[in-house]
Amino acid sequence: MKRLAVVVSTGFYCGYAPVAPGTVGSALGLVVFGVLRAIASPLGEVVTIAVLLAVGVWSASVTERYVGRTDPGIIVIDEIVGMLLTFACLNVGFGSLVFGFVLFRVFDIVKPYPARACERLPGGWGVMADDVVAALYAQAVLRGGIWAIAALGA
Repeated sequence: MKRLAVVVSTGFYCGYAPVAPGTVGSALGLVVFGVLRAIASPLGEVVTIAVLLAVGVWSASVTERYVGRTDPGIIVIDEIVGMLLTFACLNVGFGSLVFGFVLFRVFDIVKPYPARACERLPGGWGVMADDVVAALYAQAVLRGGIWAIAALGA
């Protein structure tokens, strides 16, 4: 089970990228989003996000114990879930995907309140929760931008 947890938490080893593993994990999240959007309904997206969040908490907890460090950089399942949450139930095009990607990465790095506080949650909860908060901020800004563009164009 340790091996499975590491495979999942590292995004099929994307977390071992030598440079910017969080960004690589976020890029994988975009790929997962594209596949999910092509095959699932909005309800399917929400269910998938919930399942991946739970699996992420488990796999991140196991991986933390395995490597002996809290929130090691190799764990990127949190970025994958963050990307899915950023775009969940939104009608997005290429520009929105790029903007949302950048927004999520910025909020994930800056960690506005309460994201930084969420990192102190135990085990995989702390790994996942700060990215959930970052994704919710990114989605709020992205949703507002989409709304504003639609309002100006109408």
